[in-house]
Amino acid sequence: MAGGEKVNDLLEQLHAMIESAKWVPLGADKCLIDRGAALDLLDEARSMFPQELAEAERLVAARSDFIANAKHEAEAVRRAAEERSRQLVDEQEVLRMARVQSRDMLVTAETNAAELRRTVTEYADNTLHSIEQALSAALDDMKNLRLRFSRAISDSEASRTEYKPAEYKPEEPEFDIDIDVESY
Repeated sequence: MAGGEKVNDLLEQLHAMIESAKWVPLGADKCLIDRGAALDLLDEARSMFPQELAEAERLVAARSDFIANAKHEAEAVRRAAEERSRQLVDEQEVLRMARVQSRDMLVTAETNAAELRRTVTEYADNTLHSIEQALSAALDDMKNLRLRFSRAISDSEASRTEYKPAEYKPEEPEFDIDIDVESY
């Protein structure tokens, strides 16, 4: 079951629990639910979001490490090319060739680093977009659940009739007895 479907299922269970809860006497919008079960459902739903967020953070960190390694590698290539060119200073043609080769290697390394940076950035962006869509869908589900919950409460309050006891009117006795209480 996909993460979004699982969260939606948990929210449906919570909605059913609240919908079937017993009303508290004299509490207009209060009801009794199993607190532990409701909290367990919410904790389980909440635990699904951090997994996707942790994956996104891991991808961003991996991207940063990758870029740092590419820069380090480019710097190492540049230093190696400079060292090589120093060794070949004696001969003019060799020196010229070393410089050309060094520039080519730098351009190649920078081009590769830029391409790798673009690829990693695109992958991270696509992943973050997917997570954003999943979170948006979960938020929409939560809004719909809240709206249905509010409607259920409104419908319940509209259908509930308030208890009003009948007005007490004592009946008149059929005969009249006069008792003198003081004489007893």
